[in-house]
Amino acid sequence: MKELVLRYGTNPQQSPARVYMQSGANLPIVVHGGSPGYINLLDAMNSWQLVRELKQATGLPAAASFKHVSPSGAAVATPLTETLRKIYFVDDLELSPLASAYARARGVDRLCSFGDFVALSDTVDVSTARILAREVSDGVIAPGYQPEALEILRKKKLGKYAIVEIDPAYEPSGLETREVFGITFEQHRHDRLVSPADFANLVTIKKDLPAEALRDLTIAWITLKYTQSNSVCFVVDGQTIGVGAGQQSRIHCVRLAGQKADLWRLRQHPHVMNLPFRPEIKRPDRDNAIDQFLRDDVTPNVKAAWNDIFTSAPRQLTSDEKRAWLGVMDGVTCGSDAFFPFRDSIDRAAASGVKYVLEPGGSARDEAVIQAANAYGMTMVFSGVRLFHH
Repeated sequence: MKELVLRYGTNPQQSPARVYMQSGANLPIVVHGGSPGYINLLDAMNSWQLVRELKQATGLPAAASFKHVSPSGAAVATPLTETLRKIYFVDDLELSPLASAYARARGVDRLCSFGDFVALSDTVDVSTARILAREVSDGVIAPGYQPEALEILRKKKLGKYAIVEIDPAYEPSGLETREVFGITFEQHRHDRLVSPADFANLVTIKKDLPAEALRDLTIAWITLKYTQSNSVCFVVDGQTIGVGAGQQSRIHCVRLAGQKADLWRLRQHPHVMNLPFRPEIKRPDRDNAIDQFLRDDVTPNVKAAWNDIFTSAPRQLTSDEKRAWLGVMDGVTCGSDAFFPFRDSIDRAAASGVKYVLEPGGSARDEAVIQAANAYGMTMVFSGVRLFHH
């Protein structure tokens, strides 16, 4: 296929639109179902690169849930606890390794993953297809599909679900171009891969990096590479638990990522896991209700609406209960795509259990940031590699 004609571009008023290879070669993708749009394919190309590199770096099946050209979640295949299976709504399913990776990537931030585009590093199996079939999602990209998995996905959205297969051997040119306002920009493609040397410069007093931390540092490094700058992500247990993307201030990235990480942790509180939902309430509505339930600024009108969601009015967690539950979160990795210019980011990261920090270094205030990390007993790595993505 030389080109794929799209219904429109970024917005409905931007037509005509298409994707094609400037070289005239065939596209490295095949569409097996649906009609992916311009934004879908931007998400597909970015997310495929992310999961491909995660698989290359860790040797584990990888998945990403993308929205508007940034990941809402990314993960590699590690076993899920019963608690995570429940809050990710997969406790009724048998999970393959690939399905486990996607359950993590999709489940960590279910509000942001609503209507996602999915990337999977491996051939899609039936286990993974069954999760995809029941979630609100726009499409998926993968290097292949088992026949039965493909049939499951072709039934989704009355056949309109975008199913994209990419040639896993495809490698683009070393140069990439884009046109903005009639002006062509050209640069060398960001093809630098993560390396063990990126984690060798330990700048804090504490210098321990267990295998799990190295894995999570790797996931943070690769995730940031494909997240809109400025970006910060929190990672634990082989998955992102909070991504702060596209903010103009780095502290706002940290606050956003930290807030998402805290919500992820609070969703595991026994009181939250046992909220008395009416049986007919669907998963997306439960997600929204849990998000509101955990807020401190719930209005009387919102509480009144809970009568239609819960069988009885639930008691909200107190601030002390939240702090006590969040206080046990530990071993979290915080990665940043550029240096932290002030210690405020470290102070906020510590509140969400961060013990390992990855950043390039290079700020005039590096020493103040290192001192803050030392005060919290963190291990900080200066990678020397900036990871801006625009």
